Amino acid sequence: MSASKKKKVTKAEKLKMLQEEEERRLKEEEEARLKYEKEEMERFETERIEKEKWQQLEAKDLERRKEELEELHLLEACYPEAEKLKRENRLLSRWNHYIQCDGSPDPLVPQEMNTFISLWKEETNETFEEVIEKSKLVLNLIEKLKLILLETPPYDLQDKNVKQYQGSIQELQELLHFKFNVATELLLRQASTLADLDSGNMEKIIQHENVTLYLWANLKKNPRYRSIRFSETKIGFEIPRILATCDIALRLLHTHYDHVTPLCPVPRPLKVEQHTSTIIESVKDQDKDIVEESISKEDQEESKQPESGSIMVHEEEVKVEEEGDAEVQMSAVAEEYEAIKSEMEMKLLSDTVSAAQLLLIENACEKPEFFEAYEVDLFQFTTMGGVYHLDILELPPQCKPVNGWMIVEILKEGLQKYVYPPETTEDSEIENAFPPIEVTLQVHENVIFFEDPMVARWDHEGKHWRTDGISHVIYNSEDKLVTFNLETFGPVTLIQDAHINMPYQSWELRPLAVNKVLLTVTTVFTELQIQIKENLCVLASIKLKNKEHESILKGRWMPPIPFIIALKEVGLNIFPTGHSHFYVLINNKAPLVELKAYRQMALLSSAFAFSWSKWNISCGSSKVVFQVKEHLNQELDTEYPDWALLMFSGDRAQRLKISEYSETFSEALKEETEFHSTLYHMVKDFASGDALEKIRSSNSQFVDCVCQMLLSTRLLSYS
Repeated sequence: MSASKKKKVTKAEKLKMLQEEEERRLKEEEEARLKYEKEEMERFETERIEKEKWQQLEAKDLERRKEELEELHLLEACYPEAEKLKRENRLLSRWNHYIQCDGSPDPLVPQEMNTFISLWKEETNETFEEVIEKSKLVLNLIEKLKLILLETPPYDLQDKNVKQYQGSIQELQELLHFKFNVATELLLRQASTLADLDSGNMEKIIQHENVTLYLWANLKKNPRYRSIRFSETKIGFEIPRILATCDIALRLLHTHYDHVTPLCPVPRPLKVEQHTSTIIESVKDQDKDIVEESISKEDQEESKQPESGSIMVHEEEVKVEEEGDAEVQMSAVAEEYEAIKSEMEMKLLSDTVSAAQLLLIENACEKPEFFEAYEVDLFQFTTMGGVYHLDILELPPQCKPVNGWMIVEILKEGLQKYVYPPETTEDSEIENAFPPIEVTLQVHENVIFFEDPMVARWDHEGKHWRTDGISHVIYNSEDKLVTFNLETFGPVTLIQDAHINMPYQSWELRPLAVNKVLLTVTTVFTELQIQIKENLCVLASIKLKNKEHESILKGRWMPPIPFIIALKEVGLNIFPTGHSHFYVLINNKAPLVELKAYRQMALLSSAFAFSWSKWNISCGSSKVVFQVKEHLNQELDTEYPDWALLMFSGDRAQRLKISEYSETFSEALKEETEFHSTLYHMVKDFASGDALEKIRSSNSQFVDCVCQMLLSTRLLSYS
């Protein structure tokens, strides 16, 4: 055999090799098992230590929980105190109105309102300018009534008062529009004397801060004069031939306010009323107990008086002393009574304030249903820039000069609308003779549209806005003009999605000075900066497409409710409602957790900055996560390493081990930190003495104002 031939492996050698491999495999398995068991033991031991540590921290938190909540309760006394000041201010404003004696009615007194309305109804032949001048007072009364309904807490408003105020608002709105119609009729009677020399038709423009009137009267009836533009503007109409030959007038009355959309219902929380009545009964019972106790003491003293006549002299000697003791005793009882009464009143006020705040952030359970096609959902959309009242009017008889006199026929029915198109139109050829009318409107200069506005018309029968009957809508953003075809004339408005700036991309609340903070909210389209000082708010800055934008609201300090209304009216709506969650994809949080977070953030806002965290969406609905840092100077500092990450469940606050830059979310506690029952005690662990002093010395109205803005923006759920 050849030497190169390999040596053949025997069966014994093969068996030995297999045994060695099996032994090696078993050894590796044993080593892996031992390693796994060791690791498991280490893991169990680590978990045991962590669990024990966690339990110790929980026990420590539970042990001091009562003390921390009592301290928080003392700090949160600023909320009922602020509400008490608001009540006093409301009473003071009524008193100031009373002593002014300026002739204007008190909107809260129905007799004065009825007298004012009746007297104005009796006034006749008022010019348009005179009605505009009177409208300043009327609009002021309407605004006051609306603010009363919005600013007065639900538990301070009775149903009869709500009905009275809303009725007064509606009466004033209807009367004001009626007066504008009468004044328009007076103008149209003089159309022939106000005719333009070139066209032979009348054209009139009256501009005011609240109202703009465009009025055109067709005196010449020239069939070729179909393009109507007011005073070299692009505002006007393209009318069909049939209207160009009729005795008609066209009116565009732009009211910069909306008196067409129905008033929003005022929430009436039953829970608050029931709770209030319970506490009131408790106060009465305690008052009764104090009085009964004092009376029983007096009876006991009287029963102890001796009946023997031998000690009458002694009784006379101590009579004066007993009377003095009785006065002191009654004084002490009275003081005790007042103290308990005051304490219970503040307890009642504190509970009702909390209930009213919770009402602001509770989500509606059911989405509103709209059964008619093309009906505008006012929970999703909002009207902007006021209302454009478009009317085709029958031209009234004109004034005629006769022997130095001006004679005019006055129609009993007053100003009449011209029906276009006719209600009984059957032939298709006749229908083609009444095409839609092209209308060009000027968008209010102060209103911001982030997308092209939609046009809606008012349905008088259904009492809602509709989008049908409107076609070929074109929006010129540079000139702020909107052009569209309209089938039938009537009130028209521009609408925008109310939630176009929701959800927010980020937010920050930063102290600026004593009782002054800056709230920054960044959305897809804009960045808003709102300053809050004492009990007032102001729009500090607004950026559109990263460029500073000028707004009429800049520099105007206002209380929270008027400020929120003003922002909404110009299109800067960052204030969700109870129905907004149906239209926006939100990071929904439990209302009670959200409420407690906002209340405590407001308490700390004078010394600590708060900011949005990406982890807030990962912690579930029962917790909130945000960044916080002590901030005692005015320098802008947004470096993340200096921020602490806090998680709050309403009952427990903890500092997280992760940072904003971490890759995954974890609820692990940061080393050498503890649980606390409140945010105040959580930040107290790493706060300076100056910061704590600032918190304790914060103005109650300032804290309440910050809280109100946080509740209104709902930053933790809508970002």
